[in-house]
Amino acid sequence: MLASGNSSSHPVSFILLGIPGLENSQFWIAFPLGAMYVVAIVGNSAVLHIIRTDHTLHEPMYLFLAMLAFTDLVLSSSTQPKMLAILWFHAHEIEYHACLIQVFFIHAFSSVESGVLMAMALDRYVAVCFPLHHPSILTPSAVFKLEAAVMMRGLLWVSPFCFMVSRMPFCPNQVIPQSYCEHMAVLKLVCADTRVNRAYGLFVAFSVVGFDITVISISYVMILRTVLGLPSGEARLKAFGTCASHICVILAFYIPALFTFLTHRFGHHVPRVVRIVLANLYPLVPPTLNPIIYAVRTKQIRDRVIPGCCGKDP
Repeated sequence: MLASGNSSSHPVSFILLGIPGLENSQFWIAFPLGAMYVVAIVGNSAVLHIIRTDHTLHEPMYLFLAMLAFTDLVLSSSTQPKMLAILWFHAHEIEYHACLIQVFFIHAFSSVESGVLMAMALDRYVAVCFPLHHPSILTPSAVFKLEAAVMMRGLLWVSPFCFMVSRMPFCPNQVIPQSYCEHMAVLKLVCADTRVNRAYGLFVAFSVVGFDITVISISYVMILRTVLGLPSGEARLKAFGTCASHICVILAFYIPALFTFLTHRFGHHVPRVVRIVLANLYPLVPPTLNPIIYAVRTKQIRDRVIPGCCGKDP
């Protein structure tokens, strides 16, 4: 059944299939996914609480980490409750506007997460290469402005996705062969020329991710040059240690994100079940791993989680 709009018609709802090809296993697959979601919620909430209540952590690195934790909470919660409802309770139907809202939050906060990782790389660059000037360069005001710019970029760049799709007619097919509404998956149900939409999607992906990865790469090249120039091996090891957590988080986000993006558009020879499973993991793996990585690698957070557990850092 189609609902009529001013200039287009759209379905009342869509059907999300879950994980086609693994229907008999979906109930059991939901348990590890649910466990990962619980870890993501508890871990990122704990990181936010620790940074908010400990005033000694109100420094640029931890303020960016707090924004990363908030972004991870939004990103994982945009997909996981509905995904678990599909896998456990066969709640396959999603209302049309709820689907577009899900598209917006997934893509907007993926962009925000990428921007936060870029900002954290800049923070590490200034801390390692200009340690004496770090407090004067990354002041609380500068951190706030950088976080606001990252947030606004994500919200403004992604908003046209939903607006353009909402103005287009849909085919009778209302089935999305995965567990959540993603821009390309929804676009495939449109009965009109979608070249402009696809081109804009590629522009956003490459302008956001391309810019952020470029800044991150340049920052770490400069960091590497500075660290290798340090006279003491202990100083080099300590400098590398300050960046290790961030590098792990970058890999946890960009590897599944880029693989999902590329296979969804160009990986037609990749088995569909593989693409769908990886697409399901993409909004969940980084939010699950990030608080674990920072709890293990960051003494100030580790000591708050398990007080006195590890003594002094080497």
